[in-house]
Amino acid sequence: MTSKIIQKYFPNLTQIQIKQFDLLLGLYQNWNSQINVISRKDIDLLYERHILHSLGIAEVCGFLPNQSVLDVGTGGGFPGIPLAILFPETQFLLVDSIGKKIKVVNEVSSAIGLKNLKAVHSRAEQINEKFDFIVSRAVTQLKDFYPWIKGKFKKESTNRLPNGVLYLKGGNLDQELKDSQLNNIKLYPLKDYFGEDFFDTKYVVYFPAQ
Repeated sequence: MTSKIIQKYFPNLTQIQIKQFDLLLGLYQNWNSQINVISRKDIDLLYERHILHSLGIAEVCGFLPNQSVLDVGTGGGFPGIPLAILFPETQFLLVDSIGKKIKVVNEVSSAIGLKNLKAVHSRAEQINEKFDFIVSRAVTQLKDFYPWIKGKFKKESTNRLPNGVLYLKGGNLDQELKDSQLNNIKLYPLKDYFGEDFFDTKYVVYFPAQ
């Protein structure tokens, strides 16, 4: 599995973007042998299960130049690094409470020459900036997640979707969405965008700032 799967769904990549995506496998194989940020069985499926999965957010919402995006609980840099490659004029801040994971993010970001990404060892609650969108990949239940980021959104929306959260989750979400008590939630099934079986039960959960 190579970055060809990325080009299949995102055919308008520049040569720089293609090179950046191509470099990710070797970098993650190297860093993962030192600091485990991706499960061993998944490293060979990096492009499908981590990179393309992260880019599911881009199928739902294209970020605009000068917008800012916070990635909460980024782990090894997902979804933030793939999104930062795809949207080079959007600013990304990636946070994680585990410092060694942020070290991997910074090393990978530096190695591929990302200029629009900053990664910090922090909890979301400690971030004082405001953002257009907040993204994350299944770090916790939505009812626990939203209090971490409440009040961290810019007031003025400039995108097709109002400022809010784009959250990658899988499985049956009915009870979790009900428990969250959040309003105006919309589910985007990733199988509508990607044909691989992995995406059959994966979603982007969107809801506006509230």
